[in-house]
Amino acid sequence: MTTTTITVSGMTCGHCVASVTEEIGALSGVTDVAVDLNAGGDSPVTITSTADLDDADIRAAVDEAGYEVK
Repeated sequence: MTTTTITVSGMTCGHCVASVTEEIGALSGVTDVAVDLNAGGDSPVTITSTADLDDADIRAAVDEAGYEVK
């Protein structure tokens, strides 16, 4: 298991968290996504996976949800 923490900007509510969690959770190998929502600011997102994840794949998933990786 590996753990990766990223910072996502633009999330303001539970719906935002759900969108980001769904997109990242769909990546191959991801077993858990935990968001510590800092409404209106930058929020840490911890991703647990069975293997190392590619940064570009994580960024693409967050972009797809409509937010930005800092």
